[in-house]
Amino acid sequence: MNSETSQDGRIDEINPGCLPAWERADLPEPLPFGLVNLFRTIGPGAILLAAAIGGGEWIAGPLATKEFGRGILWIATVAVILQTIFNLEAVRYTLYTGEPIVTGFMRLQPGKLFWGWFYILIGVAQLATPALAAACGAVLFAAIMGRLPNGANDVWIQHMISTGVIVLAVLLLLSGESIERVLERLSWIMIVFIFSFLIVVNAIFVPVSESVATVQGFVGLQPRNNNVDLVLLATFAATAGSGGLGNLAISNWFRDKGFGMGALSGMFGSALAGEHGGVKPIGTTFPVTTENLRRWKVWWRYSVLDQVALWAFGCLLGMFLNVNLAAALIPADAELPGMAAGTFQAHYMAEKLWSGFWYLALLNGFWILFSTHLGNTDVLVRMVSDISLVAFPRVRQWPASRVYAVLLLVLTAWALFAVRVGTVLQLFEVLGVIACPIMAIAALQILRVNTRFLPKELRPAMWRRIGLLLCSLAYGGLTVALIMKQFR
Repeated sequence: MNSETSQDGRIDEINPGCLPAWERADLPEPLPFGLVNLFRTIGPGAILLAAAIGGGEWIAGPLATKEFGRGILWIATVAVILQTIFNLEAVRYTLYTGEPIVTGFMRLQPGKLFWGWFYILIGVAQLATPALAAACGAVLFAAIMGRLPNGANDVWIQHMISTGVIVLAVLLLLSGESIERVLERLSWIMIVFIFSFLIVVNAIFVPVSESVATVQGFVGLQPRNNNVDLVLLATFAATAGSGGLGNLAISNWFRDKGFGMGALSGMFGSALAGEHGGVKPIGTTFPVTTENLRRWKVWWRYSVLDQVALWAFGCLLGMFLNVNLAAALIPADAELPGMAAGTFQAHYMAEKLWSGFWYLALLNGFWILFSTHLGNTDVLVRMVSDISLVAFPRVRQWPASRVYAVLLLVLTAWALFAVRVGTVLQLFEVLGVIACPIMAIAALQILRVNTRFLPKELRPAMWRRIGLLLCSLAYGGLTVALIMKQFR
């Protein structure tokens, strides 16, 4: 057990659960809080935002809005609020221990093997099938050929393009000394391009009255259509933010970025770059002293701004810009499959103003989808790597970067096959549906971990605990409804 001395002199015994006890050290000093240091410090939120602005905005959001009207958009607002609380509470554990949140789950009964295998299997079920790479193939095919894939020969060409997208993601993830830094830099570039294009085309093509109606939808002031497709609803609710494993991975990126005690835990380097920096499977905690609490408050402020001002605001803005464009340009009676929504908008803008909009709109769609595929690939490999380093002692004989690289290649080999199974929309719905039980279960585990393994001074406030319970109830309710629908 760790002995924890509080500010009033009380000594608390914190049982480390089913894993070894943490090491002890003082909390590293953060950069002094300020605007310049804010941009030097934040970054994990940019990775998660780039990964979040994907199928939800390009596929599920426009499709749900076209089918059921703007009255469904309040679901996105609620989803992002609940996921923001979820993310920050996952980060809270990492700031104190230097461990990803799933390592905290492995401290709970029935132990590391049970929860390790649970999250490996459910993570593979959600993200191993590369739905967004398949979508990238369809978008690039449309940009080149001027239409969506149709027929066996077209689909074969699309699959070849998707294969290239998968290989490109692997090369990018293994290209730098720090995988987190590579992702962060790429994410900032993609975010700037995506938002710049979307803001410009919304200003050009969408009347103010349409934008006002979309805003009303996000705050629940538009009429609601109760006759909705439950699978599409669950997909929309999950992918309006990050959805499932991506939300959990935020704590892994905070660790690699060096937030709080994560600075003492190491990071995943690139095997191709010869970077074999270690990742400590067991973290380090700090004593609750006046000085450490002062540092904690600064780290926490950086974390809140990273997740609220960057990720949450970016998710809502990205969804707004995409669905606002779709709602304004696509007629309600248009018969369009999910992937056709983006190409319809591209064709409309090219026909109304400038032919180059066809390529710009589809290029923007490609970056939206590719950024999510890149993030999802890292999420799955990173999660499985971290779990393996904790749960399976023999894995620790390898450098962490080599573990990551081997798992990346194994999962890529599967992805090259799986991308040919099912349509883009079917693959994407699998991603969204499986996210719901992950969020429901993990929200309760985060609540348990943060009220058991953290000292009282650092535990979440009551309203945050209620937020986690609401998150679990919301996504758990969707999970139960989907199961009941399947049985019916």
